[in-house]
Amino acid sequence: MGGASVWPYKSTSRNRGLVLLALGVVKVATAEQLRQLVLPGTADVQTVRNVCKDLRSVGLVESVGRTSFTGVSGRPVWRDLWNLTTAGLASVATELGRPVKEMGGTARDAAKAGAPHALAVTDTIDAFCQSPPQPTKPIARRTTPVPAPVRELPARPAGLGQLRGWETEVPLPVSGTFTTPARGSLRADAVLTAPEAGVPVLFVEVDNHTEPDAVVAWKIESYRRFFQRTTKDHRGRDVPFWQSLWDDSGRDGHPPLALVFAKNGVSPEARMNRMKKIRDLSTACWQGTWHSGSVYDDTTKDGYHDYTGTIPILATTLAQLRRRGPHGPVWWRYGHPGWETLQDALDNPEDLRGYRHREEQRRTEHAAQEERERQEREEAESRRKAAAWPCPTCHRQVFPDDDWETRPPGSECTICTSIKRREQQEAEALAAEETAAREEAKKNGLFGFLR
Repeated sequence: MGGASVWPYKSTSRNRGLVLLALGVVKVATAEQLRQLVLPGTADVQTVRNVCKDLRSVGLVESVGRTSFTGVSGRPVWRDLWNLTTAGLASVATELGRPVKEMGGTARDAAKAGAPHALAVTDTIDAFCQSPPQPTKPIARRTTPVPAPVRELPARPAGLGQLRGWETEVPLPVSGTFTTPARGSLRADAVLTAPEAGVPVLFVEVDNHTEPDAVVAWKIESYRRFFQRTTKDHRGRDVPFWQSLWDDSGRDGHPPLALVFAKNGVSPEARMNRMKKIRDLSTACWQGTWHSGSVYDDTTKDGYHDYTGTIPILATTLAQLRRRGPHGPVWWRYGHPGWETLQDALDNPEDLRGYRHREEQRRTEHAAQEERERQEREEAESRRKAAAWPCPTCHRQVFPDDDWETRPPGSECTICTSIKRREQQEAEALAAEETAAREEAKKNGLFGFLR
């Protein structure tokens, strides 16, 4: 299949491999979406269309459906939808190193129906990946006397994860197995595994506003039921069933769930109201249990939330995700006050770990305050000793504030002062008695006692 005649539209093997990889992950997409996912540096979308046509010529992809959107003129613009054939699915499964039975279907039926939800999932994965445009080498043409000018590539925010780290339509069996889930099991719209980016396995649900709020809340509850399911490990211990397929991140609670609200033409108020209703209906799934901690004074009370058994739910919009990227402040973690970056939204500042951190900070601040007060006492004592002088009478050290009484420099100590004051008082009392006796004697005369 390597002959030039096999590829009538002159696509390269690299581009064919990238388009097959993309369709293996997202299942169905337009040529414009495939370009954004894997070939954003191409001059126009025709390169991707030619790739799809070449792959169709050998039976690996097909186009059995179309989708439309309103163009600038207000008229509908139609686009072909591309999906894998059974042979194409098997080819991509080999490339991804996954069993065919875990790859899902070919999305043929979804493509025939226009695949509105699947296309929204594709747009969401693209908004996460934000594949950086790479310059393509122009094909040399004999009719071109001068080289083509260098194109300015569009800038995109930093992305998260690689396309190979994504899976779509992933079964989450509440019973049964991943390949044969029991009735009532949910399928995740998409799952991202990107340990190299320092994030836990991330489950993604894309909301097109086609389902009632209560149905979306029920899906969140189904996620919790799946995460609560356990199985036996090799030692016979109960471990979460989901960890048989994905690694545990070591964070509190279950893996995070990202809700991406993708519908266009919805007012910010209506979208926020929907987010809040789903938040309120799913409170039991994401809200931790409060535990009171220490009480430092009448105004400072602290404690922590226990998030064991809860799901971190991160809401965002597709428009924000596209414009600012997954690392921007585009996430509203249910229970948090506002928009945050992904790392901040994944964090639990009010959990036991955060409480212990605050406790350690308080202990450190308390110890620092005690040390400051000790130093201040020592410095005050040093100043007090430096201002002391010897008592002129007994030579005992005298301090300006001796016995909490301010004393002028050079004065006697309190002991000597007290002794002299007492002696003076006694002398004054004795003198007063003698004076009174003399006055009495003068008044009565020598024989006054005979009267």
